Amino acid sequence: MAGNARLKEIRKLSRRSERSERRLFLADGPKAVEGALGVPGCVVEVFATEAATQQYADLASAAPQWTLVEDRALASLSDSVSPAGVVALCRFLDRPVEHALDDARLVALCADVRDPGNAGTVIRCADAAGAGAVVFAGHSVDAYNPKTVRASVGSLFHLPVAIEPDPAAAVRAAHAAGLQVLAADGGGEVDLDHADDLLTRPTAWLFGNEAWGLPAELAELADHRVRIPIHGRAESLNLSTAAALCLYASARAHRQ
Repeated sequence: MAGNARLKEIRKLSRRSERSERRLFLADGPKAVEGALGVPGCVVEVFATEAATQQYADLASAAPQWTLVEDRALASLSDSVSPAGVVALCRFLDRPVEHALDDARLVALCADVRDPGNAGTVIRCADAAGAGAVVFAGHSVDAYNPKTVRASVGSLFHLPVAIEPDPAAAVRAAHAAGLQVLAADGGGEVDLDHADDLLTRPTAWLFGNEAWGLPAELAELADHRVRIPIHGRAESLNLSTAAALCLYASARAHRQ
């Protein structure tokens, strides 16, 4: 059983500053732990209850270290309403933007995205669409926020993730990697339904903040601004929904 003092230190990883300083984070739940175990060297240790150890014997056999904890102690490591009983201590996975974009034909570039659930869902959508990378730029939510990790449902461990403090630098890196940059913008001059010629090209989709979208100066750096047509009375689409539509439109065009 893990001692209280040790678990207290690990619980500090709920703070972004602590995660950044130690370059460690927690992956909560069997899907996240399975994904983390699939990345060589990512998992430091797995904490689990006795019941979870029996239920997830395959994960236990793959873990470099499997530590039993009491149910209450495990719950303190999880921010889930109903903890699944298994949490992995993981090393950071992000890489420099230039490396993440190597050979990528489809990329999600998120600028100042603040909601961890949206961020995790964008990672999941990018993974499902076959994207080569996800970039979090500017003042975006921490990619290792527990809610982001959980919302990605393991996809955080399936594709490269990069963190770039300067959104403009991220756009320049995409251009340098041979990608066109398409800004998802409700006022864009190109309609997504009529953009097939553009969508066949290697593309980095640029998504802005949930509340105020993309700053004009950042949108101007894109090659084109693309709008998703709204046929009903809704004012706009949720960020992760818009990302899914744009990424899948590109994925379809790339496979035709």
